[in-house]
Amino acid sequence: MLRDRINDELKDAMRAGDTRRRDALRLLSAALKQKEVDERKSLIDSDIVAIIDKMIKQRRDSIAQFEKGGRADLVDNEQFEISVLERYMPQALSEAEIDAAIAAAIAETGAKAQSDMGKVMGPLKARLAGRADMAKVSARVKSKLSG
Repeated sequence: MLRDRINDELKDAMRAGDTRRRDALRLLSAALKQKEVDERKSLIDSDIVAIIDKMIKQRRDSIAQFEKGGRADLVDNEQFEISVLERYMPQALSEAEIDAAIAAAIAETGAKAQSDMGKVMGPLKARLAGRADMAKVSARVKSKLSG
């Protein structure tokens, strides 16, 4: 299970004295515990992947802000945290796999126009969560439905 792997690697980082990795894993562990408390349920791997994906997006947003502010030290820290978090994400899909999933979702839902985007994106989010950048997927769906 993904949660066990995260906890094991946190313990390994603590034993090795790797403070940067330990701190990044503690942030992840705290986010997972908070979600469990908020929703009063145990998290499954897909929930954990969604949380990690959100954390990676937050760090990318932070990097953009820190670069504007000229804070290279903070950019480096955020990039390091992203590298730690990405280890727990499922293998990213290729462009061809994403296109195939989009085509299948459009065919399944019978979508014809951009007004049908919501119908297509719902199933795609479930299938591609953590394995593709959903903003890019959305843009590709939009272009396929408009053309």
